[in-house]
Amino acid sequence: MPDLTQGDDAAAVSALRSSVMRLSRRLKHQRVDESLSPTEMSVLGTLALCGSATPGELARKEHVQPPSMTRIVALLETKGLVSLEPHPEDRRQKVVRQTERATVMLEESRRKRNAFLAHLIEGLDEEEWARLRAAAPVLEKLAHL
Repeated sequence: MPDLTQGDDAAAVSALRSSVMRLSRRLKHQRVDESLSPTEMSVLGTLALCGSATPGELARKEHVQPPSMTRIVALLETKGLVSLEPHPEDRRQKVVRQTERATVMLEESRRKRNAFLAHLIEGLDEEEWARLRAAAPVLEKLAHL
């Protein structure tokens, strides 16, 4: 692997970082429920992707401290987006599950963000769209490394 901190490679890494961050910010503003913070949306997305989890497991997955996750879960519960149930093996723990209301909201949010992104993509020519389609699996891999 070449040294990605020098020359053209470093410039490409910087451009990729900047463009991914800018696009991410624009997509984050395409929310269905403006009362939810990006962190709350992220927690709901994690629950949708991974299924129910304890607050501690969610804290690790979201890279936040457990007391912060406890507050986030409490807010989501107040908004009717998650429910807390007894842990099947450890009565001291609770399991966080997303509610049907959260599922519907996440689906609407995904539709809105997909429509926004599709609108942006319409501004690309065929060659640019083909390159972006080809890059999607690579970006997905980077997101999960």
